[in-house]
Amino acid sequence: MANAASGMAVHDDCKLRFLDLKAKRTYRFIVYKIEEKQKQVVVEKLGEPTDSYEDFSASLPADECRYAVYDFDFVTEENVPRSRIVFIAWSPDTSKVRSKMIYASSKDRFKRELDGIQVELQATDPTEMGLDVIRSRSS
Repeated sequence: MANAASGMAVHDDCKLRFLDLKAKRTYRFIVYKIEEKQKQVVVEKLGEPTDSYEDFSASLPADECRYAVYDFDFVTEENVPRSRIVFIAWSPDTSKVRSKMIYASSKDRFKRELDGIQVELQATDPTEMGLDVIRSRSS
């Protein structure tokens, strides 16, 4: 199982969409899904630049694991606008054990493909990836 899980390919589209988010700010967020049959990570959902954080969190399934990238804009205490690219490993308690294992064992390799991630969060429920958590980890 570990060999199969660590052998997840990353679809080119994953990297291309991430570069669009990072360089052109084409998307507010990207949700990635592991397709077990094809043994690869694919793009599941792209968030419009105007989408809110609520739109993003609503796009994560309540009982399935996902990877996600969120382009977080904020203002520092010095009143300087900033942006951080946040990687979230979403692994709800209600998801299947096998799914959690596959996502956990593939995470580091997948994350390496996305050059430019500044903050990483592991979340098992929405409170662990709330805006206040992201804000505190981003500054």
